[in-house]
Amino acid sequence: MMAARHSMSDLEARLPRVRGRYDAMADLGKMTWFRVGGPAEVLFTPADAEDLGAFLKSRPADVPVAVIGLGSNLLVRDGGVPGVVIHLGKAFNIIAVDGLTIRCGAGAIDATVATAARDAGIAGMEFLTGIPGTIGGALRMNAGAYERETKDIFTSATALDAAGEIHKLSAADMGFTYRHSDVPEDWIFIGAELTGTPGDRHEIAARMRTIRSEREQSQPTQARTGGSTFANPPGNRAWKLIDAAGCRGLTMGGAQVSPKHTNFLINTGTATAEDLETLGETARARVQEQFAVDLVWEIRRIGVSKNSDDALSKGARS
Repeated sequence: MMAARHSMSDLEARLPRVRGRYDAMADLGKMTWFRVGGPAEVLFTPADAEDLGAFLKSRPADVPVAVIGLGSNLLVRDGGVPGVVIHLGKAFNIIAVDGLTIRCGAGAIDATVATAARDAGIAGMEFLTGIPGTIGGALRMNAGAYERETKDIFTSATALDAAGEIHKLSAADMGFTYRHSDVPEDWIFIGAELTGTPGDRHEIAARMRTIRSEREQSQPTQARTGGSTFANPPGNRAWKLIDAAGCRGLTMGGAQVSPKHTNFLINTGTATAEDLETLGETARARVQEQFAVDLVWEIRRIGVSKNSDDALSKGARS
C-alpha cells in the first residue's frame, strides 16, 4: 500500500497504488553529483522488482517515465522532470556471489561489486572501481575504464519493458558497442549476472588500489562533477580535442571545464544545470568548428529548462 502523506499531487492521484513510495516535487539536485537541477514531478522508489513491474503495467500511458541511479553521470535540467522519475533503491542493491559469477541488482554500485569480486577472488572486475555509477547504468552504456568494458564480464541481464514484462537478456540481445547497448531506452534494467576469472585476492586488491590512485591523480574526483562528459570519438580522445580547442578552464556562470581533465565539467559552487549544459555545448561547438569532430554527450541529460512551458514549480502543487 502506498505510504500515507499529508497531501497528494494531481499526478499522484492518477498513479497506481504501490508498495513503495511516491514523493511529489522531490529535489533531484541533491541526488546528483553535480548538485544541480529541478524537481521530479513525482519520484517513485519501488519496494522491489514486482512492485516496479506492477507500476509499469498500470501507469497511465501519457505519463512519461525516467530512471535514475546513483546520479553520477546525470544532469537534471533546471525546470525539473515532468512525469515520474524512478529511483532504484535498496531493494535493487543486492550482491550475491556464486562461484565466479556475481548476481547483482541494477542499483548496486559498481565499486561495491568490484569489492565483492575482490573478496571472492574473482579477477577481471577491477575496472568497475574506476566507474562512478551503478550496474544499471553500466549495462545501459557499456561503461568501461582502464581497457575493460562491461561487455567483457557480462553474462546476462534482467530488464522490465515499458509494459512491465520481464526479459532475460543475453550478450547478443544487449548489442554492446562502445558506450552503447541496443536495449530499448524505455526498458529498465533490474539485475545482472557478471562473470570473471579466478584470481589472487592480493593481486586484485593491488590492481584496484592502482586504479583508484590513477583516477584521483588524473580526474577531479573531489569536485562536483558528472564524470566523463563526452564519449571518445573514433581514433581520438575527447579531452585532447577539447583542450586543443582552447577550452581548458573555460567558465560559464558557475560551471567550468576542469583544468585537471578537460572532459569533465565542474560545478564550482553556483552553477545551474543551464550553465553546465551550455558550457558543454560551447566546447562541442569549438571542437566541431576547429576539427570537424562531433562530440557525443556521455552524460545523460533529462528534464526541461527553467523557462520551458513544461517547467515545474515547487509551489505549483500542494
